[in-house]
Amino acid sequence: MIPIEDNRPRRTVDLTTEEAWKLLGAATFGRVVYTQHALPAIRPVNHLVDDGMIIIRNRLSSRFTTSVYESETVVAFEADSIDPIRHTGWAVIVTGIARPVEDPDHCLRYGRQLQPWVDKATDTLIAIEPTIVTGIRLLDETHPS
Repeated sequence: MIPIEDNRPRRTVDLTTEEAWKLLGAATFGRVVYTQHALPAIRPVNHLVDDGMIIIRNRLSSRFTTSVYESETVVAFEADSIDPIRHTGWAVIVTGIARPVEDPDHCLRYGRQLQPWVDKATDTLIAIEPTIVTGIRLLDETHPS
């Protein structure tokens, strides 16, 4: 472990949209935030980035998937990589509309690329079409990353 010499707040730098997408594409997992019973709910998911959209795989029977199939659903998607010792890293948040992926060619391709992490059937694909993409990098000027 690397000891922190002080507890000064880290400097934040806004990411460009291009940097944010690059980091999202390299992240191994993220979190989708949606509404469940009028309250925020969060689910960790693996994902891929394709053609300016975030693609996730989920169970058709899940509450999140059900809400997406009932109507277009506004969601947030977050991915990050924060060093717990130095308190440096990055975070990206995408706000957008979640919709089922219905094109058979896309379903086949995404289904091959997105392998499930859980032992339950993940039988549906959801695309998040971004409206807002923001991100920050946390920097420690005394220990540049």
